[in-house]
Amino acid sequence: MRICFYAPFKPLGHPHPSGDRIIASGLYDFLVARGHQVMIASTLRSRWIYWKPWLFPAIGKEFFTTSHRIRDFSPDLWLTYHSYYKAPDLLGPLLCHRFNLPYFIFQGIYSSKQRRSLRGFPGFFLNRWALLKTKHLFTNRLQDRKNLLRILDADRLSYIRPGIFPEHFSANQEAGLLMRRQWQLGEEPLLLSAAMFRPDVKTQGLLWMITALAKLAAQGLPFKLVIAGDGSERETLMRHAQRLLPDRVLFVGRIERAEMYRFYSAGDLFVFPGIRESLGMVFLEAQSCGLPVVAFDNGGIPEVVEQGRTALLAEAFNEDAFNAAVQTLLLDPAKRKEMGNAAARHVRRDHDLDHNYLEFEHILIHHAQTA
Repeated sequence: MRICFYAPFKPLGHPHPSGDRIIASGLYDFLVARGHQVMIASTLRSRWIYWKPWLFPAIGKEFFTTSHRIRDFSPDLWLTYHSYYKAPDLLGPLLCHRFNLPYFIFQGIYSSKQRRSLRGFPGFFLNRWALLKTKHLFTNRLQDRKNLLRILDADRLSYIRPGIFPEHFSANQEAGLLMRRQWQLGEEPLLLSAAMFRPDVKTQGLLWMITALAKLAAQGLPFKLVIAGDGSERETLMRHAQRLLPDRVLFVGRIERAEMYRFYSAGDLFVFPGIRESLGMVFLEAQSCGLPVVAFDNGGIPEVVEQGRTALLAEAFNEDAFNAAVQTLLLDPAKRKEMGNAAARHVRRDHDLDHNYLEFEHILIHHAQTA
């Protein structure tokens, strides 16, 4: 197939890493690997664009520029990744109407509460318009599917399990030992965590976790916490860690995703609260490398772990429950090993994108052939 691909929230190649960019890149890479010709239709970023009137001329210009690309490329369909009220797809529906192309969205989100929000209501209506124009819509979150069923018939909606390409995240004992030596750490159990240090729930979660783990340290429980990531809140996090967990926390900076398997291979347990986490790619990556997980029982996290089998999930912001889960796994190496092995199998069985995206591809091909 010949596919026009568009990511209005965060275009491919955007300099700031995130789960959204990872999923978009994974979709693109899968389609290319399957032999399809995929053209980046546009790099226009529509985040809050409806409140930026100085950018309105750019929308019109992009419409006509993309029209020329479509004429030259002669696609079979248009695929948009992630349309929601903050970044609605303003190009896809219009261009698909103009060129009589079937229109698809992967990860459309419908949030009706934005209809009553002063800031979000224009985006709500623009996004709703795009969602209703789809030939078929794919979602990788069950809660989003539930919301989308309020405006779309079930036969126009498919749930695709979230996932990763597990071959990129396999445990490597030699690489893990090398990382430990580079970090100059001994035999104490290593808790690993990873997030971007943005001034949002990512940093809030890390601050909360450091505060919680300080209680375990006060009880004399041996462990070191190693955190991968970087961002504007780095100094805030480092000061907080030095005050509450002196000499227990190591910040190793940002690690390229292609090298993260080395990071995970060095640890014994992955810990990150994941406040209102949409999905949490790090939980899939860590499990794929054989690490059990401790996190909050909220958002999309329960969709990517198995409670009690690959992860111990605690009620959000319940310090005692979170620490009890960490302590259980720190004091029981055999249970850690058992859960870690189960975690690696779980990802390969249920969250391998090379398998999960086959249904997605099949639906695209069916509609393209019958268009």
